[in-house]
Amino acid sequence: MSPVTILAFGAVIACTILFIAYSVYADVNATGATPTTWLPFMLLFVALLIALGFEFVNGFHDTANAVATVIYTHALPAHVAVVWSGVFNFLGVLVSTGAVAFGIVSLLPVELILQVGSASGFAMVFALLIAATLWNLGTWWLGLPASSSHTLIGSIIGVGVANAMMHGASGTSGVDWEQAIKIGKSLLISPLVGFGAAALLFLAARAVIKNPALYKEPEGNKPPPLWIRGLLILTCTGVSFAHGSNDGQKGMGLIMLILIGTMPTAYALNRAMPADAILSFVQTSDAASAALLRATGTAPVAVVDPRAALTDYVKTKTVTPETLPALEAVIGGLKTEVQQYDSLAQVPAAAVGNTRNQMYLASEAIRHLSKNSATGVDADGMKALGAYKSSLDSATKFIPTWVKIAVAIALGLGTMVGWKRIVVTVGEKIGKTHLTYAQGASAELVAMSTIAAADMYGLPVSTTHVLSSGVAGTMAANGSGLQWATVRSLLLAWLLTLPAAMLLSGGLFFIFSMIF
Repeated sequence: MSPVTILAFGAVIACTILFIAYSVYADVNATGATPTTWLPFMLLFVALLIALGFEFVNGFHDTANAVATVIYTHALPAHVAVVWSGVFNFLGVLVSTGAVAFGIVSLLPVELILQVGSASGFAMVFALLIAATLWNLGTWWLGLPASSSHTLIGSIIGVGVANAMMHGASGTSGVDWEQAIKIGKSLLISPLVGFGAAALLFLAARAVIKNPALYKEPEGNKPPPLWIRGLLILTCTGVSFAHGSNDGQKGMGLIMLILIGTMPTAYALNRAMPADAILSFVQTSDAASAALLRATGTAPVAVVDPRAALTDYVKTKTVTPETLPALEAVIGGLKTEVQQYDSLAQVPAAAVGNTRNQMYLASEAIRHLSKNSATGVDADGMKALGAYKSSLDSATKFIPTWVKIAVAIALGLGTMVGWKRIVVTVGEKIGKTHLTYAQGASAELVAMSTIAAADMYGLPVSTTHVLSSGVAGTMAANGSGLQWATVRSLLLAWLLTLPAAMLLSGGLFFIFSMIF
């Protein structure tokens, strides 16, 4: 970087920090609560720094894949390509839905999420973020296109297993394995889709488009023909945008846990919800309670501690005679509490944390009940519970605009630095021949489509795995041959990422639990 570029980077980072500080101040000030100590702010600053650092590393680790094809086909100069990619990563984060963010968070043990502001909660957040960042940096240094998604999920599972073992439970009881398997399938299948679909697309292009220039190596530094260049730039743009909309959400979900733990008054509930949302919440509460009462009959089981019974159900996924009555009691208690106020912004500071936890617990219980056909709740009842869950999620699963902007800046800036190590691996070391225009466009089109589809369904996928497997697929389809030393290294990184991240985060969680 030139001195001017370094100065510009520093200015953007400084402005971002000031913007975050002002946003937090404005949100806390809007609650009317007066902070009594600076400790939460200090913890928040350190945690946000680590979370945004993870997204920065994610940028220069993963998004190198988006620019590899345009750089190696000379469609764009390297410095232009990385800035272009960074801008569209930024935009992708801004328009993301948040579905992936909370899909990742739901992997965490429910007891840690409900106690996110406790010492265990902070140990959890710091352990999984530091573990994921360390592994990302290590694989980047070796030039291995390992997956940031894979790393983060491994870190989350490691924390869950360590938490369960430390509290005398089996190592698997602290993880939502149903959700983990669902996400694991998307991470496993997406590279296979990338390989097969890119190979088929390349073969189809070769059969239909007879322009020989498409299938030749670039001549020196000469850019490709205009229409091919436009296609390559378009696919680079699409992959960058899709990567931002998918990968950026992972940091958002963790940042929301940090905010809820340190500043629950401002961030535990969605204070921006309109006033009429309370009326809608009361109506869906009544419908959900009626559905549960129909299912339990005229003499429901009395539950001494509904919250404890519901927490036990979310942990074990085993429906007991107490499960439905406990859920109905929690729904009734939430309705009584919330309907006192004109909006969620009026919920007293002392009650915010408990209200949020009750809402989260009820939402998770309904999510699991909806997958169990033996609950006794009829179809109309499940529809009513689904509508009630949507009301709960609107109140608890939200992302402030400033969080999106901060993550977008971190991911976008990360894209613009440190890209070369991974780009060289993708561009030179997967196949035995130089990447052609058709190979680059096929791999990028498949990566863009796969990531965008996963984003729609709230599934995290790896840009790294999809793109690198797509390049390998086009090389195989072209008969170019693969460099098996690189392929073995990629497979080894894929196999080691999950257990390595689990061990790192689990060990760090144990250490931090002793310190905090």
